[in-house]
Amino acid sequence: MKVLRFLLALLLLAPFSAPAETYKIDSGHSQIAFSLHQFVSSVRGEFHRFSGTIEVDRDHPEHSSVTARISVGSIDTKIEKRDHHLLSPEFFDTAKFPEITFKSRNVKRIGENSGDIIGDFTMHGVTKPMTLHVKLATPPSGESLPERTRWIVTTNPINRKDFGLMFSGATESISGISGNVMPTIEIEAVRAK
Repeated sequence: MKVLRFLLALLLLAPFSAPAETYKIDSGHSQIAFSLHQFVSSVRGEFHRFSGTIEVDRDHPEHSSVTARISVGSIDTKIEKRDHHLLSPEFFDTAKFPEITFKSRNVKRIGENSGDIIGDFTMHGVTKPMTLHVKLATPPSGESLPERTRWIVTTNPINRKDFGLMFSGATESISGISGNVMPTIEIEAVRAK
């Protein structure tokens, strides 16, 4: 009888394993933008169409995962002529490479509400490793399964030349456009039903 009581007490006191949570990126409340220097000013832009899935395992964060897709054709730098040029075969060549993708390989919890997501970033047909530093922007509400979650995402500058994204030699030399592109990312995701 004592053994049975002991086992029952262990079961009641043991933490329950929370199920993995699936979230979908809400592009209407998220932003994937970028900036780069050109001479003394900055060129800014953003992508309007993107999607992604975030699988969160709270008990084992290292089992969490992220996948994301960006439609290159949705680029917007506020200058239509420049956008058309960027989508042309001379630069992004969207007929051949319509998407930018990210797929995580490893997730590491760094702090109470932050972590690193290491994965494969593919742009213009070239895949390179990338580390995303993520921080929860909305304080925990006490909900075990919150309906929405918001994250600030940072990473190192992306060297566009590593992905073969260069204008013709003459254009590169006179444009004054930096090779390094700085992403600005804020993601809001909704729990899948």
